[in-house]
Amino acid sequence: MSRLAKTPLSVLDLAPIRQGGTIADSFHESVALARLTERLGFTRYWLAEHHGLEGIASAATAVLIGHIAGATERIRVGSGGIMLPNHPPLVVAEQFGTLESLYPGRIDLGLGRAPGADAATMAALRRDPHAGVDDFPQRLEELLGFLGDARPGQRVHAVPGQGTRVPIWLLGSSGFSAQLAARLGLPFAFAAQFAPGYLFEALRLYRDNFRPSEALERPHAMVGLPVIAAESDERAEFLASTSRQKFLGMVRGRRTRSLPPVETLDWTPMERGQVEQFLGAAVIGGPETIREGLEHFLEQTGADELMLNTDIYAAEERARSYEIVAEVWRS
Repeated sequence: MSRLAKTPLSVLDLAPIRQGGTIADSFHESVALARLTERLGFTRYWLAEHHGLEGIASAATAVLIGHIAGATERIRVGSGGIMLPNHPPLVVAEQFGTLESLYPGRIDLGLGRAPGADAATMAALRRDPHAGVDDFPQRLEELLGFLGDARPGQRVHAVPGQGTRVPIWLLGSSGFSAQLAARLGLPFAFAAQFAPGYLFEALRLYRDNFRPSEALERPHAMVGLPVIAAESDERAEFLASTSRQKFLGMVRGRRTRSLPPVETLDWTPMERGQVEQFLGAAVIGGPETIREGLEHFLEQTGADELMLNTDIYAAEERARSYEIVAEVWRS
């Protein structure tokens, strides 16, 4: 059996808002994709917290997780991630304790320490601009206390939440969360879907420093990466222009809705290089290219699980991409 066939695959969804579409369309499409990937055998379906972005509808992440979990039966649903410095740990514990009570054994809580927003939006969130840099471990410890068994003399309890032991993952694109996850014995997910540059060093730090815990006996590293599959390499490259337009807009300081694919992009060599840095881990192509690309990625990283982010404009083509990956994965 190939390494790919033995590796769990999962989905990262940002609930993209298409040009010409509505936010309600995005939510309907996320439900349909979650149901499809559940049938295809994917392990998790995670949604990411972002605020104030024209093309992303997953800001109220816990609400959307509940909606997706309620529309599916078996697939684990969670956050990739909740930006912990944006929220009091008690509130996060109550939200995810509620979700775990509604959908027992199916909820994951992935945590990040970035704002997921610009400075003005951070201020609207009443977020301390320095939060997350120095106090993330303390916030995490507080959250773990609210989700674990109550301690003697504990004055504040998360209800729901206390004793639910919702599985916590640490997310990151640098060494900070990798080392913290290792020290606490937690699973770690690296965000190579947009920041692959530090991937190998982060995985090394996590594995070399891992300490077994009640949550995990041995390190478990999941890696997010962009994957765009189609019937041919040429078609996949065409579809990938949607993602490239998104990152090109970021390079130029503009955020847009998901744009239809185009045959060519009007970019400078420097801009192209910057966009390709974001997409350095991307696997794009027809079925055989996808097979070879994912196998090579697994050989390079030794990832225990892959979380795929597929940024394609048309919902039916995004769904077909996951079907092709599943066909390759199970063949």
